[in-house]
Amino acid sequence: MTRAFSPSRLAIHATLLLAAALYLVPLVVMLLTSFKTPEDIRTGNLLSWPETFTLIGWVKAWATVDGYFWNSLKMAVPAVLISTVIGALNGYVLSMWRFRGSQLFFGLLLFGCFLPFQTVLLPASFTLGKFGLANTTAGLVLVHVVYGIAFTTLFFRNFYVSVPDALVRAARLDGAGFFTIFGRILLPMSIPIIMVCLIWQFTQIWNDFLFGVVFASGDAQPITVALNNLVNTSTGAKEYNVDMAAAMIAGLPTLVVYILAGKYFLRGLTAGAVKG
Repeated sequence: MTRAFSPSRLAIHATLLLAAALYLVPLVVMLLTSFKTPEDIRTGNLLSWPETFTLIGWVKAWATVDGYFWNSLKMAVPAVLISTVIGALNGYVLSMWRFRGSQLFFGLLLFGCFLPFQTVLLPASFTLGKFGLANTTAGLVLVHVVYGIAFTTLFFRNFYVSVPDALVRAARLDGAGFFTIFGRILLPMSIPIIMVCLIWQFTQIWNDFLFGVVFASGDAQPITVALNNLVNTSTGAKEYNVDMAAAMIAGLPTLVVYILAGKYFLRGLTAGAVKG
């Protein structure tokens, strides 16, 4: 028997296929249910094929969460971009332009990675109130930027310490300054770690519920809060097709991000694993 069909390889592939199937079952159930009618849901089972495919669940779900979907987009995109840019600059400084106390500063900044969300609720609420940003999308952007800087700085710093110091020293000898080295030498080779930060930050920010429910209200709330309100509404008959369609709408952006940029994720995470 050849290596390709050995029992051990078949067992590994069978295990992986089984794990993938079990992992995808909730997604399949959500997708099938979203295309069913309420009568179809009551008479069938979770994995039964819809008797009649209908988009009424998707139409109702979008009509309910469309405003909150755009709120999340207006919150996530600037927060991701700002925290990534600041993290890139911080990582560049902490790895290439070290100053007295830079290691202590990095350690204190890293401490922010281990702070649970609940510990910053009160000081963040006080700060947003002082700046007049309470219950606004701009306030949510600020909170996510501040909380995300620790992670993006860690990612970029670990990536940049793997860059040969001779490259930066040679650029300095040629007269290149702080931003020239950063923009023309480091940024072009930083695509993998930039993708890591974009995926990480977008996923964390888009899926966040706690900050959204605490720091926003009414029409400024993100889609995660709207989805929770929709699912927990008890007035009238429960429309599971609408709930499942709304959940799919809420999850589609992160799925698209992973599909488009996922190949860079592991490459970027392992790029700074040798040094630092």
